[in-house]
Amino acid sequence: MAIARRVAPALAAAAVAVASSSCSIASFAFAPRAAPSPARIHPNSAGILRTAAVATAGADTDATLPSFSTKDEYTSYLKAAGALPSGFAVGTAAGEFVSVEAPAMGKLPIKATVIQLTEGATDSWAAVFTSNKASRSHVFPGCPVKVGKARLSGGHPLQALVINNKVSNVCPGGDGVAAAESVCAAVAKSLDLAGGANSVLPSSTGVIGWRLPAKELAEDIVPKAVEALQTESAFAAAEAIMTTDRYPKLRSKTLSDGTRIVGVAKGAGMIEPNMATMLGYLMTDATIEKSKLQSMLTEACNRSFNSISIDGDESTSDTVVAIASGLKPLSSEDEFRSALFEVTEGLSADLVRNGEGTGHVIRVSISNFPGSEHEARRLGRHLVNSPLVKCAISGNDPNTGRIAGAIGSFMGKFFPGESVDNMALTLGGRTIFADGKFVLEGDAVEKELSGHMADAQLGEHDDFPKHQKFVEIGVDFGGSGSDVTVLGSDLTKEYVAVNADYRS
Repeated sequence: MAIARRVAPALAAAAVAVASSSCSIASFAFAPRAAPSPARIHPNSAGILRTAAVATAGADTDATLPSFSTKDEYTSYLKAAGALPSGFAVGTAAGEFVSVEAPAMGKLPIKATVIQLTEGATDSWAAVFTSNKASRSHVFPGCPVKVGKARLSGGHPLQALVINNKVSNVCPGGDGVAAAESVCAAVAKSLDLAGGANSVLPSSTGVIGWRLPAKELAEDIVPKAVEALQTESAFAAAEAIMTTDRYPKLRSKTLSDGTRIVGVAKGAGMIEPNMATMLGYLMTDATIEKSKLQSMLTEACNRSFNSISIDGDESTSDTVVAIASGLKPLSSEDEFRSALFEVTEGLSADLVRNGEGTGHVIRVSISNFPGSEHEARRLGRHLVNSPLVKCAISGNDPNTGRIAGAIGSFMGKFFPGESVDNMALTLGGRTIFADGKFVLEGDAVEKELSGHMADAQLGEHDDFPKHQKFVEIGVDFGGSGSDVTVLGSDLTKEYVAVNADYRS
């Protein structure tokens, strides 16, 4: 494989012998929690609000999830760890619609999720939105993103979120902003929110270019979701926001003072920071100042959702929201930050493991990079986005020259003056390149490297994560510099099949 010019000759020669995206994130936050306004949760048919029965108070997900033998085992684990923080309720409902753009497809399923702050509106919320390149001209960000940015710039307190899957409401033929607002108005009406539609934040995910079925959502599905509101678990939201996701994703962490963070996320394709085709919602009952929450969320996203890639395509609908009910005092901001990092980093790893057709999760650990962390993440994403690297890993083929070639290509284009003479590469913990040459003698090494990949393999159709293993690639430039970790996935036939039939 030819490596870009002006890369260290040793690396270039070795790679030939063996082998022969970023944009600023829009982020916002607002002032401390507003005085609570009257709010209600719609009772169930018996007139009694459902209370915690599934989850055990204080149960958390592990920082590294355990192995699972069955889907039921995985879902039971998430349900037990999904207890909502104080002051939150979640309701979901399903319905049908017929696409104006593709009526021959007939009735299609769609789901809505409502997240409510039960004790009143809050100003203590932060958000990070898509950085799709066209956002600078305000052309391609989804209509819900436009509405969300308007809410934030207007300083509106927030009391509810509404999320729909199946249709992303991006560049639709009709008035997508008006459609999103009508759904928000339906939520506000159903919940008797004093702040009206302005206190509701919308999100959509799904097919780009289709009109949002606002009438069906506003008149049928949203009222049913409000009817289903319960305070026991976030698991229902994790399920309802999925599109091509094969399984739900939820993480939680209880701090030593009893405050709690619970996060859910969706995303399986068009995953390329910043951020990815993803929606993420982080709920906490901690009392925290808005500026600090925003700072922590931005840092958390850089460490997690901005450090993953599945296919290199940036989405138009990405939203991550952190929202605090403020019902419990926070003893340690440092502990809260660490908990937030654990939850977001866990969710981001779950997104990659659940990627469309993912057969392997790749973890690239970059050490002593001669540039900023942002630039080091660019290198990591360049490596995991290389089609040749992805295909080799998919086939458990330790074609190490492809790894070196991808690194050489990036360094030659963007850091031509930097030496890589001291760079060392590892695969599965074994050194494969050092002192300017590959270290690959013997069939035993080939078998070991291939075995490492095979051991990390997942089923492309699995509907739960059987394990948490990675194909481990290490890139150490020597000396001193930036250290980052980037996650990616391989490229399989299943990924092509999913995206060939996405709309159906």
